Formats: sequence, C-alpha cells, structure tokens
Amino acid sequence: MIDPRIKKLAEVLVNYSVAIEKNDLVVIQGPPVAEPLVVALYEAVIHAGGHPQVRMSPDVLAELLLKHGSEEQLRYVSPLALHEVETINARIGIWAEVNTRSLTNTEPGRQAINSAARKPIFTRFLARSAAKDLRWTGTLFPTQASAQDAGMSLLEYEDFVFNAGHLEHDDPASVWRDIARKQQHLIDRLNGRNKLHLEASNGTDLTMSLQDRRWINCCGDCNFPDGEVFTSPVEDSVEGVIAFSFPALHMGHECDGVKLRFEKGKVVQATAEKGEAFLNEMLDQDEGARRVGEFALGTNYNITRFSRNTLFDEKIGGTVHLAVGASLLESGGQNESGLHWDMVCDLREGGRVRVDNELICENGKFRVIDL
Repeated sequence: MIDPRIKKLAEVLVNYSVAIEKNDLVVIQGPPVAEPLVVALYEAVIHAGGHPQVRMSPDVLAELLLKHGSEEQLRYVSPLALHEVETINARIGIWAEVNTRSLTNTEPGRQAINSAARKPIFTRFLARSAAKDLRWTGTLFPTQASAQDAGMSLLEYEDFVFNAGHLEHDDPASVWRDIARKQQHLIDRLNGRNKLHLEASNGTDLTMSLQDRRWINCCGDCNFPDGEVFTSPVEDSVEGVIAFSFPALHMGHECDGVKLRFEKGKVVQATAEKGEAFLNEMLDQDEGARRVGEFALGTNYNITRFSRNTLFDEKIGGTVHLAVGASLLESGGQNESGLHWDMVCDLREGGRVRVDNELICENGKFRVIDL
C-alpha cells in the first residue's frame, strides 16, 4: 500500500509549490526508485490541467558517463536539454538514490569538466526562474540509502522527511503560507541593510556587503521541504573565514572539516580534513566557482539534526549556509558558474549574525521574530 503522505506531497508540490495551471508543460524528473511519487505527481498534474512529461533515469547513467565518457562527451551540451529549459513552464525534480556513494570513485577533474559544461543550461534555468517564466521545485523521496546515511531506519526516515514538510497536517499548504508570512516579517527587517557579520564558536568570522541585494522568502515553493531566507552578497565584498560544522556533500563526494578563507570576495584558501583535493577541483572549475553565490539563514525548526542530505541540512533552524558558485539571480546576484555548492555552519552554540550591527540571530534563535 502506498503511503498516503506521498499523495499529499504530490498535491502540495503541484498545487502549491509550482501552482500548475491549465496547459502548463511540466517535466517530472526522478529515478525509478521514486516511481510511487512520480505516478502521484503525474496524476496531480493531469488533474490540474497540465501536460506532464516524465524523465525517469537510473542513477548509474551519471557514473557511466563520468567513468567512460570521452572529454568531448563530458563537455557536450545537449540541444535537447537547452530546448527543454527554454520551453517548459515548470519542473519538478525528485532526489532518490539507491546508492548515495555511486560517484565517490569517479575522478574529481572529470566531474569538474562535466559540471562546468552544464553552465549554459544552469544559467538559463536560473534566469528564467528569476524572471518567473519557469517555476520549479525539488523534493526527496525517502530510500534505504538515504535512511542509512541519516542513521535511521526507513520508517524513521520517512517520518523525518514528511514531518519536515509538515505533511502531518491536514492542509500542509496552509502551514507553508503561514511560514511565508512569518518569514516575510524577518525579510522586512533585513532588506535595505548593508553589512552582515557572521561569527561562530568554530572560528568563523566573516563579513559581506548586502548593498542593493534582496532577501528571498523560501517557504515550500522551490525546495520541499523548505525553510530559509537567502540573499546573494556583493561579489567582491566577502572577507574573512568560515568553518563548516557538517560534512559538505557534492556529487557523491564528502568533504569534512571544510574551511574557506576569503579576500575581496574570492576563496584564496580552501582546506578540508577530508576531501580537500575534490574541494579544490570543484572550486577551480570556472572563474565564478570561488565566489559566493548565496548566503542563507535556516528557519525550519522541525529539522533538528544533520542527516547527510543538503536539502534538509541547509534548512536546520538555527544554522546558516553559504553556497560557492552561481548566484540566485532574483536576489540581485551576478555571479555565474557551473557550480552551486551549499555548505552549512551551525550557530546553535555560540553563533551570532549581525546586520548593520543589529543582532539578528544568537545561539540559533532569531531576536527579531519567533519562527
């Protein structure tokens, strides 16, 4: 029997997150293990009057390309993929892995080449999203592999995943609308400010300019589950050091104990206790990869523990995350890169965020609003 929360998740994604309308062309993309959610999404799009197109690809395809593809194939930009990103009205992506380490032994240099090759598609996707021409959302379908990464049984992990999205409520969309209203009060205090100062007990001491940048309310529309407010700092303004509290996960690799030192907005030193070579390969993939594309405050207090999945970990209430690489254009950012890699710093023990010298968050709790 299919978990009834899967159908509820599909309905929230289709009717709230991307708000499908009649005749919308909608791509639903996910691996075969996520078939129950793919089918539920397909049905929900049909009921909403849209035209669903399913892209269901086995995880192993990425491994085959990275291990056996020529450099020409790694750099290839599919005209079909470019046409799709220009044509669709909405995209619903599903992360669901049967082996979260399938890319661990692929060469970092080849991954960097392939990541950089996606830059034209990624840049156009972000531009259409910022212009509100393309609606998108991404979610996770719980699998044994992800449950094992999180140190939970599958039943425990399903509860963790669905509760993070407030699917235990009869009307989850109304909960997310209420979250949107609360977070907007926080954003109203942040917009128009100029300087942010981040400190944490792990040695983090980072400053950045926010002049003429906007904070964006993330409330279950683009990511699901959600719970953050983000901006893009002025590209040459980031100064200081940030140490990340949890392993940074990307393309099947794990980098632990990551510390980045910035000068004039650029990472001038990147170290890690584990995965340092991969970290630097990713940062060297193109000109924009060593600059900050996003800075965000995590606001989902239903998520309290690290689970080795960035979709959830970056939303932990009382954390911040910083993404190196591409800016999210709706916030006013201008950095372009094939990379967008979120890394999380925990503020719940000794952390502080000040904006124009006003204390906004201390020890993981917001001073200006109750979230």
